[in-house]
Amino acid sequence: MNEAKRLVVALGGNALEEKSLPPTAESQLDVVKRTVEYLADLSVKGYELAIAHGNGPQVGRIVLASEAAANVTPAMPFDVCGAMSQGYIGYHIQQALRFALQKRGKNTPVVSLVTQVVVDKNDPAFQKPTKPIGPFYSEEEAKKLQAEKGFSVKEDAGRGWRRVVASPMPKRIVELSAVKELFDTTIVITVGGGGIPVVEREDGILEGVAAVIDKDLAAERLAEDIDADILMILTEVEKVSLNFKKPDQKDLDHITVAEAERYIEEGHFAPGSMLPKVQAAIRFAKSHPGKQAIITSLYKAVDAVEGKAGTVITM
Repeated sequence: MNEAKRLVVALGGNALEEKSLPPTAESQLDVVKRTVEYLADLSVKGYELAIAHGNGPQVGRIVLASEAAANVTPAMPFDVCGAMSQGYIGYHIQQALRFALQKRGKNTPVVSLVTQVVVDKNDPAFQKPTKPIGPFYSEEEAKKLQAEKGFSVKEDAGRGWRRVVASPMPKRIVELSAVKELFDTTIVITVGGGGIPVVEREDGILEGVAAVIDKDLAAERLAEDIDADILMILTEVEKVSLNFKKPDQKDLDHITVAEAERYIEEGHFAPGSMLPKVQAAIRFAKSHPGKQAIITSLYKAVDAVEGKAGTVITM
């Protein structure tokens, strides 16, 4: 098999939900059961996995539910809602993945780790929210939420309008030593939703903040810190494209960091969608010359590590 052994997988939203299904916990579990079949195949091929995942729709619904019930029980702070989303998404992944592995005759433990990630309290992202969370709205619905609740809202890559929050850069994974301790024997689900964003005070105490760290950038931070061989970012499309959804769309197979940076400057990748994925891939490729970042779809994950699919970004 491929010489690469350590693989950090960042699961996109389509790996947790389907638009045609109701946004319930039961539906999510059904989708996750199908998703983990591909992760189990990677594990059986000998890759040591760490799994990161998004939480945009889930944390948005948790916040909405908490706010809607505020007259019955106090609303939860945003960072606490993020922790709640880590817990229930991780629970679904670890339950389903453990069963998928057992079907393949593999008894590897799977564990979810509630993970904090330190961000800079002065990060300019706090002044310019960009990270979509929660459900999609029409423009009229979004503007109404903005007026009534003070939310920041933006149009999201042609798919509708969503609430947006700050998306600061991940600086340090607080529970990294635990991830390293577990990694050789256990599949670890960590930095869920990009990690719970916390700032570090001068006395060393950590405090949660209202933000969502991009899960692809958090996965890249993790891949650097555990010296992964491959950072794999899974999304809805098989390959990164130029002129996406236009008549002259061009799918990319293998590009260098310099080419990827040029395409970013030319504005080919949508913020909040493909842009952070390419940025994360660039960061990993720069930090680990000779290793690779792959962006592909969940369904092509096994083919991608074998060089048969996806967009590979290297130095």
